Amino acid sequence: MLGTATLPIATHESSASTVEYMKVTLLGTGSPIPDANRAGPSTLVQAAGQHILVDCGRGCVMRLTGAGVFPPFLSAILLTHLHSDHISDLNDLVTSRWVMSPQPIVTHVYGPVGTQRVVDGLLQMLALDEQYRCDHHADLRSGPGMQITVTEVSPGDSFTLGDVRVVVGRTDHRPVAPTVGFRFEVGGKVATLAGDTVPCDELDALCKDADIYVQTVLRPDMVDAMKQMLPAQAPRLNDILNYHSSVEDAGRTAARCNVKTLLLTHYVPAMQPGQEAEWIAQAAAHFSGNIVAGPDLTSVEA
Repeated sequence: MLGTATLPIATHESSASTVEYMKVTLLGTGSPIPDANRAGPSTLVQAAGQHILVDCGRGCVMRLTGAGVFPPFLSAILLTHLHSDHISDLNDLVTSRWVMSPQPIVTHVYGPVGTQRVVDGLLQMLALDEQYRCDHHADLRSGPGMQITVTEVSPGDSFTLGDVRVVVGRTDHRPVAPTVGFRFEVGGKVATLAGDTVPCDELDALCKDADIYVQTVLRPDMVDAMKQMLPAQAPRLNDILNYHSSVEDAGRTAARCNVKTLLLTHYVPAMQPGQEAEWIAQAAAHFSGNIVAGPDLTSVEA
């Protein structure tokens, strides 16, 4: 149980012989623009005894705890791409897993080519902190220290976490490249986490017949309004329009791929309380299935 004095070590092994449900929780629904009410992009997938984190933006560790999962319980951390707003809490995750675990623990990170370089830099940044903690705590000092294994993945790859099969697909967030999305399959249930991307054939393949499809979205009409209010930032704001899916794009993708539930996240600009129906309506113009949008810690099950 969570909250006990001794935390078990998270592993890749399944702790459930049958799949009762697949749960997807939006830990952070924000964007690079700071918002007091929204953590950075991060999503938790839970199925067959696995707790799988996809992306880890600012405030991820706090939201993860809010979802009832302490960092040592994570099976793996998956990164869709290496934009700072999607990885800024990786250092907190790695450190928290290490200092909260009563035994040596390995953090497994999967991400596109370039992830190893990011992790190498991260460990260099944390070297002094690691030294301080080893100097202070004999049990940490006698252990192997922070341990991270990185698996760089490419479109077409697949791997398993316990009983959960993860399929890697190409996404289109150019000029950011490479970028990937993930399709989670277990017990006949499917969840697709696309990350930042515009519609493309490879995204359709990842989403085909998914029970849950999570898409980062923006509202071009609201971005245009921001350009009027912030003319000095207009060129930069205009740039973001051509490498993210709009809410309507997400609706079209969901419809085209026979998705059951469309889960919107990474709202640009930030969705204000009470605006959920307005955002959902834009997707519903193209998709007749279930559409969910909301604050951090919004979740759906399949």
